[in-house]
Amino acid sequence: MKCSSKAENILLQINSKTKLGDLRKIAKDIKKDHELAMELWLTEEFLPRLLAILIMDKKLLSQEVLNKLDKDMQTHTFDERNNLMDWLMANQLTKDKKTIAWMESWENSPSDLQRRAFWYYQARLRWTGQTPPDNTADLLSKLEANITQEVPEVQWAMNFTAGWIGVYDVKNRARCIKLGEKTGLYKDERVSKGCTPNYLPEFIAIEVNKRNNN
Repeated sequence: MKCSSKAENILLQINSKTKLGDLRKIAKDIKKDHELAMELWLTEEFLPRLLAILIMDKKLLSQEVLNKLDKDMQTHTFDERNNLMDWLMANQLTKDKKTIAWMESWENSPSDLQRRAFWYYQARLRWTGQTPPDNTADLLSKLEANITQEVPEVQWAMNFTAGWIGVYDVKNRARCIKLGEKTGLYKDERVSKGCTPNYLPEFIAIEVNKRNNN
């Protein structure tokens, strides 16, 4: 692939030691440049694609474009493609009513990554401390019915949503804890020191305790 000199110059700044903070600094200098973003995306490399997401113009995103990005992400490893979709959600899809509406329509998408984004966004609405939407009861019913049948990347986001409902919604806390006990998801997972485990009874207890002690 022949890159423009602008893209080549950016790619020279990225290597295996580049951190997410470095990408944000580069993106801050570039600001918005959708054409450059698409050029970086075509490299098929993980870090240039993360940078591309930061400088995309959300006005030029459509469901068709997002489907294409999603398809391209499938060439990456499990962790990388999840990171790409989560980064796209946080840095682009949550920033505009139009893209939020698409995310909210992805609950039953044939794409695993789009379903992950749907659930991760529901979790995000709760952990960012905003007034949660009034769909909690509906989400919990769907979690109880479907979480054990989902693929791992979606299952994690569903579990994460249940965790934050349990932390912030006192009346549904016991229901979320019970869901974790029943499914046993992440019960035996080992986590690094200082990290909150994903097992719902532990996750909810630790996060509630943090907030009560502040």
